[in-house]
Amino acid sequence: MTVLTADVIDLLAGLPAGAPLRGVRELRPRARENAQRSFAALLEPADPRGVPLAERYAVAFFVAALHDDDDAARFYADLLDDEAPPLRDPLVRAAAAGRTTGPVGVYREPELSGESGPTVAFGVPDALVTALGDRLTAALEHAHLLVIRPRESSSDALRALVAAGWDADQIVTLSQLVSFLTFQLRVAAGLRVLAGRSTTAWASTADAVPPGSPHGILAPTALVSDAGDLARPAAFTQQGLGWVPWLRPLDRDELSAEQRDSLIEPARAGMPYFRLLARDPEALRARTLTDLDIFTNTDGGLPRSARELAAAVASRRNGCVFCASVHAAVATRESGRGDDVQRLLDEGVDADLGDPTWNAVSAASAALAATPPAFSGTHVEELRAAGLDEVAIVDVVNGAAFFSWANRLMLSLGEPEVPARR
Repeated sequence: MTVLTADVIDLLAGLPAGAPLRGVRELRPRARENAQRSFAALLEPADPRGVPLAERYAVAFFVAALHDDDDAARFYADLLDDEAPPLRDPLVRAAAAGRTTGPVGVYREPELSGESGPTVAFGVPDALVTALGDRLTAALEHAHLLVIRPRESSSDALRALVAAGWDADQIVTLSQLVSFLTFQLRVAAGLRVLAGRSTTAWASTADAVPPGSPHGILAPTALVSDAGDLARPAAFTQQGLGWVPWLRPLDRDELSAEQRDSLIEPARAGMPYFRLLARDPEALRARTLTDLDIFTNTDGGLPRSARELAAAVASRRNGCVFCASVHAAVATRESGRGDDVQRLLDEGVDADLGDPTWNAVSAASAALAATPPAFSGTHVEELRAAGLDEVAIVDVVNGAAFFSWANRLMLSLGEPEVPARR
């Protein structure tokens, strides 16, 4: 196991010691420190808790390759070679078979059916399954689902993991890992652009191998449950929604001292989502502290309302109706611009939000949410033209990138509902 002391996002972004953008990142110290702690918790844990480092690095390399990011793919390939060199070649071939653009997929919300794009079902090529094994094959197919078509996540996807040997704690860790990587890669990509560098496309030299059909066996399992007769939202909304998990959250009285500490805010013990994520407490604690600094540290930089707009735009682009409802409502509360926020929800990320600043933040956030990220120097120019300095632009990058993490967790572990009171 290679223990890294360098900040991995700085490393992936190509920011040397003394680079001005390092200083900008240090203005959000808890976000910076806890993004690195998230890496340590998910990729260098002291206790792997049933998910070996080789599996973690294999998934990380696969996700980086799906993002067409050569810097990140080489980085994670080097870590993988320290643990399981024979996996590298079949992973290169699997990633080459799975590369496409996203997020795409079919909405379950009836009023959004017109926005449903083509589904891109992916199975690890049959010729590679023996080399990868059933358990890692299932993990890669789950990772492809989360990266490319997160809105199509389902309880059946979790059943496929259980059938391949993943238990509830390990599934939470896997979803955290894939979701964290989508954040890390987007922050690094955004910083590269801001520093005047471009992301080098990952080029596979592997022979072309067609993808197969998903290999999961959807056998009944007590670990995964459907939400039942659920009142699902019909479209994106600013009204408050509930969220129902497909895996059993820990009960309050089951939470260990470490798990309670990982919630950061005691009131979160009343929320099933956080009690579910507490199955991997180290990852949850680092993630929560990253979140809080990105969105509530208002010492300079982007106003809170525009940070919440970035979160809502990313959620709209990724198809997370629950996250969009929460952060659209906060954007409205912080800005007083409920009509503009609703236009985003109704019309999508290309909606005119009424002024150059919000339009620039929206365009940049939507580009960062794409897979691979489409954030470019043009977006930076538009943000600067709207009056944003480097600190504010990094806030846009952090806010939009974080919701690629948050959306994929919410979408992969449960589904939204309209509360009975409505």
